[in-house]
Amino acid sequence: TARALLCGLLAAAAVAAAEGGRALPQLSDDIPFRVNWPGTEFSLPTTGVLYKEDNYIIMTTVDKEKYKCILPLISSGNEEEEKDYKGPTPGELLEPLFKQSSCSYRIESYWTYEVCHGKHIRQYHEEKETGQKINIQEYYLGNMMIKNPLSEPDQEEKENPKESAKEIPTKNIEGQMTPYYPVEMGNGTPCSLRQNLPRSSTMMYICHPEAKHEILSVAEVTTCEYEVVILTPLLCNHPKYRFRASPVNDIFCQSLPGSPLKPHNLEQLEKQQEMMKMPFRRVKEEEMHSTKEEKFSSIHKPVAVGSHQLLTVGTTHISKLTDDQLIKEFLSGSYCFHGGVGWWKYEFCYGKYVHQYHEDKESGKTSVVVGTWSKEEHIEWSRKNAARTYYLREDGTQTVRMVSHFYGNGDVCDLTDKPRQVTVKLKCKESDSPHAVTIYMLEPHSCQYILGVESPVICKILDTADEYGLLSVPS
Repeated sequence: TARALLCGLLAAAAVAAAEGGRALPQLSDDIPFRVNWPGTEFSLPTTGVLYKEDNYIIMTTVDKEKYKCILPLISSGNEEEEKDYKGPTPGELLEPLFKQSSCSYRIESYWTYEVCHGKHIRQYHEEKETGQKINIQEYYLGNMMIKNPLSEPDQEEKENPKESAKEIPTKNIEGQMTPYYPVEMGNGTPCSLRQNLPRSSTMMYICHPEAKHEILSVAEVTTCEYEVVILTPLLCNHPKYRFRASPVNDIFCQSLPGSPLKPHNLEQLEKQQEMMKMPFRRVKEEEMHSTKEEKFSSIHKPVAVGSHQLLTVGTTHISKLTDDQLIKEFLSGSYCFHGGVGWWKYEFCYGKYVHQYHEDKESGKTSVVVGTWSKEEHIEWSRKNAARTYYLREDGTQTVRMVSHFYGNGDVCDLTDKPRQVTVKLKCKESDSPHAVTIYMLEPHSCQYILGVESPVICKILDTADEYGLLSVPS
């Protein structure tokens, strides 16, 4: 299979690297690869992942077909900028956050997490008893053990240049290997499951240009030891910590004289797979035209972001209708986007509502109305908030980057005794799949949500937004 061939290529690359000393790709499930068969007339890409003509291996199939496979140099592509960087260290960039003594919160179904940067992380639950007495159950997951948590590693980095060249740790976030700056916290509440050893946490600060120091995830990696991911714009000034989407790394296999463009067995296998798919496609198309309610098929491809998410992301491949049909259905509210991972999933129907729901085989479907559409309420909201945001094209013209819509009057929230409400942010997101949609949910304040909806389909309608951000079918 293609997967077996890819594994063989990478294994051979590792052997070649060991024998010849070439810097070939590191074996890792976190780095995506794709095999291409471009033929002999082919020029290597000059942008993105780097390639060198001498960075190749010769592969021979069982049928004695030979291919020269050129491998990518796995690198960030910004070595020069990183090497020449003389600005503040990551610790110095984060120092204002620690000096402000600010705290970030994350509310889950039972626990609330409180991170007071440079001080402590606390997990607690409040219950009101009869007579309005508040009962608090709390644990400290870590306390800062030194007065200035950022000085020691940074000082070491400045004094020892070799230290600054050491590898920066990364974590898989939303499917991308993301660099982070760790701050250790120990001396938390004793853990009865570990002979009363104190709880401890690693705070992982990652760059996010639009963040406000939110807690992205809290995960208990081993008993009473935690990892806490925090999004902050402060690290983005350091080139080594900027978020970069991990590209799919192409391996280019060129056939050598006497061999077909692509291995015969692989071509046969691909044809068989296509034949197997065909009947199912026909059935789905017939079903789509027969029932309006079940008109659209979706294949959920969720992306996990820790154990319990404040931010949940799901990429769904939506119907293969023509773009015109899809846009009309979406803007009329009859076609709804679905997404989300974990316990809660989300349904967004444009101009109608946002629902949060959980489906269980035993208890059925639990649904919460996060917000409902009122054009008048949205227009009132848009007078005080930016309904449209723009970016400048290279030619100096403006184009709409995102529109925001207000959906209020959701189900009443137990924590605030007020109706839930959500701001839906519709963004253009280019993708290899023209009919993909990514949905994520943030809860910056109790029962006040932000729903991000990103898709190539949205790219086609953003420029129709009027002064209130309301969209229409392109003319």
